[in-house]
Amino acid sequence: MDKISTQQRIVNWSGAHAALGAAARAADDAGLLVNIAVVDRGGVLAGFVRMAGAPLHSVEIAIDKAYTAASFGMATSCWSEVLRGHSDAVRDGLVRRPRFVAFGGGLPIRLRDDVIGGIGVSGASEEQDAMIARAGLDAIGAVE
Repeated sequence: MDKISTQQRIVNWSGAHAALGAAARAADDAGLLVNIAVVDRGGVLAGFVRMAGAPLHSVEIAIDKAYTAASFGMATSCWSEVLRGHSDAVRDGLVRRPRFVAFGGGLPIRLRDDVIGGIGVSGASEEQDAMIARAGLDAIGAVE
């Protein structure tokens, strides 16, 4: 069996719930209305919070930020710098991919060296979204 399968850690419901709650509290404390998504390692939605009054377009953006962070294992805010080192074709093609987000607010959820999911926040500035996402990571003892 070892030759045809592997075990992977993923964020579970209780981790997603704790991260979402902490992130929502951080947003609330800052007086911000945002959407917050947690996805598992495969990019599947594990939990979502929409604060009443948060921008409707930000619902999908939050989910896609979490998806991008989980799938690449890096903060969505890093993409501006990363893309500078690639050809025009890569820069143009990658940003046109469905669900790809290249601006701040999405963070991978890491347990030790494993990416186990992602958290995405949308509705405030990039910096505020990232701060709220970090509060979610801090609550579950995950690293960025």
